[in-house]
Amino acid sequence: MNLDTQHTSEPTTPKQGLKAWLNSDVPASRFQANMVQLYSGWLKLVANPLAFLGFLILVGLLASAVFAPWLATADPIAQDLAARLTPPGTDGFILGSDELGRDIYSRIIYGSRITLLIVTLVAVTAPVFGLLVGTFAGYLGGWADEVLMRVTDVFLAFPKLVLALAFVAALGAGIENAILAISITAWPPYARIARAETLTIRNSDFISAVRLQGAGTLHIIVRHIWPLCLSSIIVRMTLDMAGIILTAAGLGFLGLGAQPPMPEWGAMISAGRKFILDQWWVATMPGLAIFIVSLGFNLLGDGLRDILDPKKSKS
Repeated sequence: MNLDTQHTSEPTTPKQGLKAWLNSDVPASRFQANMVQLYSGWLKLVANPLAFLGFLILVGLLASAVFAPWLATADPIAQDLAARLTPPGTDGFILGSDELGRDIYSRIIYGSRITLLIVTLVAVTAPVFGLLVGTFAGYLGGWADEVLMRVTDVFLAFPKLVLALAFVAALGAGIENAILAISITAWPPYARIARAETLTIRNSDFISAVRLQGAGTLHIIVRHIWPLCLSSIIVRMTLDMAGIILTAAGLGFLGLGAQPPMPEWGAMISAGRKFILDQWWVATMPGLAIFIVSLGFNLLGDGLRDILDPKKSKS
C-alpha cells in the first residue's frame, strides 16, 4: 500500500514543446534563460515592422554576399565595349551597364561582399577597442582616466571622413588600409559610452560585494562591467554601420579605398558621376544600394534600442 502511495505521489512532468520551453517563466538552466531572453527579443523584433524590415535588408545583404556567384548574371569585371552604357532592362542587363560594358547588377551583387567585409572587420575591432578603453578609464579613474579620455577627445575633434582620409593618405590607397583607417576613427564614441556606463555602476553594491570577495580589477571589468555595457555598445554599433558604409564609399569615391576593377559601390559612383545627366543609372544604382543598406542598419538599430532598453523590458 505504501508502495502504491509512493508511486502515485511522484510528480509527472509532461514533455514540453519548444515554444513552451522558450516561454518558460522559471528557466531550469542558464542556457534556457539565455534562450528565453533571446526568443523574447526576437518576438519584439518581429512585432516592430520597421526594425524587422531593417533585419530583412541585412539578411538580403548577407545572402547576396554569400550567394553572389549564383545571383550574379555576369562576371563583374568582364568588359564588353560593344554594350557600354546600355540602359536598364535591355539586352540582359537588369540594371544597365557602365562605361566599360560591365553588368551593373552583377557588380552591385559582388560589391556587397566588400561592404560586408568592411562592416564586419570594423565591427569586431572598433567597438572592442572602444569598450576596452572606456571601461578601464571609467573603472580606474585618476590619471588613467585623464590620459585615455584626452586621447579620445583628440580623435573626436576631427570629422571621421577627414581623419580617415589623413590615415589612408599616410598608409596608401587600398581596401585594407581603408578598413584600418575607418577602424581607427570609429572607436572613440564607444569609449565614451563604455566610460559613462562604467561610472554609473562601478560603485554599485554588487561591485563592492565582488570586490570584497577578492576579485581583481580585470575580473570585475570583464565578468561584471562588460556585460552591462554590451547593450548600449550593440545599439551604437548598429546605428554607426550606416556611417561606416558611407565613409568607405567616400574613400572609394575619392580613389583611396578599393581599387579598380574591384566592384566597390563608392568607386562605381565615382566612375558614373560624369554620366549622371544622360546615363543616370551608372551612378544611381550603386547609390541606391548604399541607401538601402544604410537604411536597413538604421531601422534595425532603432529597433534594437527599444528591445535592449531595460526600462521597457517589463512592458
